[in-house]
Amino acid sequence: MSPTSPGPAHGAESTDLEIPTKAATIYDVAKAAGVSHQTVSRYLSGYAGIRPQTRERVEQALAFLDYRPNRSARTLRTGRSQRLVALTHQIDQFGPRKIVQGASVAARDLGYVLDILSLDLASTTAVESALESVQASECDGVLVLTATDEMSHALRHAHFDVPAVTADEADDGLAQKPTQLSTAGFPALVSHLDALGHRRIAHISGPAGWSASRNRVRGLQAALRAADLPEALILEGDWSAASAHRLTTRLLDTEAVTAIVAANDQMALGAILAVTQRGLRVPHDISVTGVDDIPEAAYICPPLTTLRIDFGRQGHDAVRRLMAVMRGAKEPILTSQHSQLIVRESTGAARE
Repeated sequence: MSPTSPGPAHGAESTDLEIPTKAATIYDVAKAAGVSHQTVSRYLSGYAGIRPQTRERVEQALAFLDYRPNRSARTLRTGRSQRLVALTHQIDQFGPRKIVQGASVAARDLGYVLDILSLDLASTTAVESALESVQASECDGVLVLTATDEMSHALRHAHFDVPAVTADEADDGLAQKPTQLSTAGFPALVSHLDALGHRRIAHISGPAGWSASRNRVRGLQAALRAADLPEALILEGDWSAASAHRLTTRLLDTEAVTAIVAANDQMALGAILAVTQRGLRVPHDISVTGVDDIPEAAYICPPLTTLRIDFGRQGHDAVRRLMAVMRGAKEPILTSQHSQLIVRESTGAARE
């Protein structure tokens, strides 16, 4: 459009209007219509509260500029933005990172873009600010990929105008309650340890404020009870190798356990180091297992026995559940539990 030519919003006719040679943006449409870009975005999202005269100006500008958003055909047909927002935490950790990757692939396959928002759960103000930004954004749905007590507290005061589900193992999900994946696999792990003669078992858990950590404790203890074995001694870590190293060092001073079940592979690494620094051998003196099956698990000394969790599938299933809720599904879509016991060299027969 030439600088001196009035746009369609002003109702002027001109025979010398220049059709833009590059794709128009919502900012171009907003300028031509004499409205804010937020108003244009709301129109494209199907918002019904726009005044008729404003709506007409936006429509004229869209037609004049031949506006086509990147996902225009589907967006204009469905009234959706084709955007989802994922709330996550500690994305540098193996599990959360793989969940995000799985969710991103699933969203892409369904024609959506997944925006990732990593939260600082140590700051209530930061969490609340992030949630406010999500509430103000134009998205079709929200995925909560981290279930912690801090997150649950923040969500109790949040209101989303779009469907929201939790992909992680929440004790009480947002709109759905997914299968608690961290309870899966422990019967197989306990059966393996039982066959090796282990009865004095310690568990280094994740932080008590994480639903996944609590679920892993429940899963392990339930499997031990089902096998008629004593419940495990619980020591609370923080997912880090350093925390498990510290806890294992204390454990070896006071308890005579024959196996340590760490709640993730990072903590298993810390436990193995503490055992070897004490002059003991894994698995001759103490067996050590983990959960996750990180890529390094097969290459440490000794190679780690662990429960492989399909985090990517967990993220994929979460997107599918969200799509179901967006379609108006009333019942949750429960996923199968994706875990596999990987037996390597860090477990052996219990010492007498």
